[in-house]
Amino acid sequence: MPENTMNTKRKTGREWKAAAWALHHPILTTAATGLGIAAATAPEMTGAALVAGVAGTVTWARVHPESYDRYAAPRVRDARRRWLSWNYMGLGWRRNMRECGLSRSHPGNGDILIPRVLKVQVHSRHVETIFVKLLKGQTHKQWTDALDALAVAFNAERVAIEKVKPQVVALIVQRTEPFTCTIDLPPLPQTESEVDLGSVFLGIDEYGAAWCESVLGNHFLVVGASRSGKNSITWAALWGLAPLIRSGVVRVWMCDPKQTELAMGKGLAYRYGSGVAESAEVVKEFLEDQQAMQKRLQEAGLRKFTPSVETPLNILVADEIGAMLAYGSGAADDRTSIRTIRSGMDLIGSQGLATGHAMWGFVQEPTKDVVSCRELFTLRVCLRTTSAAHADMALGDEMRRRGAIADEIPNIPETAGIGFKVAERTRTPIRVRAAYATDEDIRALVEYVTAGRDAESAPHLRLVPDAA
Repeated sequence: MPENTMNTKRKTGREWKAAAWALHHPILTTAATGLGIAAATAPEMTGAALVAGVAGTVTWARVHPESYDRYAAPRVRDARRRWLSWNYMGLGWRRNMRECGLSRSHPGNGDILIPRVLKVQVHSRHVETIFVKLLKGQTHKQWTDALDALAVAFNAERVAIEKVKPQVVALIVQRTEPFTCTIDLPPLPQTESEVDLGSVFLGIDEYGAAWCESVLGNHFLVVGASRSGKNSITWAALWGLAPLIRSGVVRVWMCDPKQTELAMGKGLAYRYGSGVAESAEVVKEFLEDQQAMQKRLQEAGLRKFTPSVETPLNILVADEIGAMLAYGSGAADDRTSIRTIRSGMDLIGSQGLATGHAMWGFVQEPTKDVVSCRELFTLRVCLRTTSAAHADMALGDEMRRRGAIADEIPNIPETAGIGFKVAERTRTPIRVRAAYATDEDIRALVEYVTAGRDAESAPHLRLVPDAA
C-alpha cells in the first residue's frame, strides 16, 4: 500500500495562534485578564486605582527624579518601546521581517513564519537592544547580512548584532548619536589604592556605562584619521594611572615622532624620544629593559611579574607609529632607525606582556605594510577613519559588516574621540567615546606626578631637558 506523503494545506486556527501568543506573554496576559475582571466587577474602584497609580508615578518622577530614573524609568521605556512601537510589534514587525528577507513560508500550509521578539531593553533614547528568537534553520550570518536593511527598516543610524545563545540574537539599534557632548575626566586619583590596573577608565560606551580596560596583559592599538581624537585615550589612561606613575609602579616611555602630541606630557615620562632617531633609541632601551626582566624572572623561577617599584609595569606610548615603522625620509639614518624600531616592536609585542612591558600604538593607516606588528596588539580601538576597510584591519574580519561603521563618523570636531571597540566574549562592535583631557588637565597631571621630584625621591623619573 503506498505511503501517504501529502502535506495538509490547512492553516492553524486563529484561536490557537492567540493562545500561543498568550503563553508567550504570560505577564501581560495575566495583567490584562485581571484588569478586565476588576473593571467588570468593580469599575469605580478599578478606575480610582488606575488614577491613583498614574498620579503616584508622576509624583515620584517629580519629587525624586533620581530614584525614578534608576528604578522605574528604564522599565517604562522598555514597555513603551516594546508595545507601542510599530517597528517591534504586530504588522509593523512582520512587514520589517518580510522586507528584510528574514521571514519565510511554511512548506506545508503556506503560513508566513516570522522571527519572534523576546524582549526590548532600552538603554537610553539613543540606543536599545532587541532580543529575537530566530526561525528554525536561520543563521547568525543571515541576520548579519541584513543589518543595513534592518537599519533602514527601523529608521535607525546603525544596527549591530550579537549572538546571545543558540537561536537567539540581540540587535543593538542606534537611533541617534549617543555621544552629544564631550566626556570629562573623573577626578584625578590621589592614592595608589584608587587605581585598578585591571580596569582603567577611558570613557563611556553607547549603553551609558563606563568604558574601562585593563592595562595589564594588553598591547593597545588605536586607529583613527587625523583629528579623530586618538590621544584622548592616551591621556585618559595616564590620568587614571597617575598615583602609580608618581610612585614608580608604572613607568611611561614616550616616542613622539611628530614632536607635538606627547611633548606637553614629557615631564612624566621615564624616557622621551623626539623624532624617529630618538624614538629608535627609546625602543632599543625598552627592549633591553624587557630582556633584563626576562632574565630576572628566569633566575627567580617565575613565569610572570607582579607590578611593584622593583618590578614596574613599563608602557611604551608610540604616537603615530606609521612614521616609526614605515614612512621615514628615505635617508640612511632613517632607514636604520626604522629597522631598529620594527625589530624591537616585534619582540615587545610577542614577548613583552609576560614581563610587564606593554606598548600602546596610535596610527592613521593600519595596513600591514605600515604596521607590520598589527596582529600582536591584543586590544584595539577604531575611531573615525577615511576608509571602510580600516575598521576590519583594526578590529578584525567583518567587524564593519557587523556594525563598526567607523568610516561613517562625521569628520567634525564634535565627534573627536568617538569610535568602536570589540566586546571580548561576543566579538560585537561597541560604540565608545574617550574622555577628553584639556591642556590644563595635562599640565595638572604632569604637576601631580612630578611634584617634589628629585633624583633621590623619584629615581624612576628622568628629567627630560627642553629641546634647544
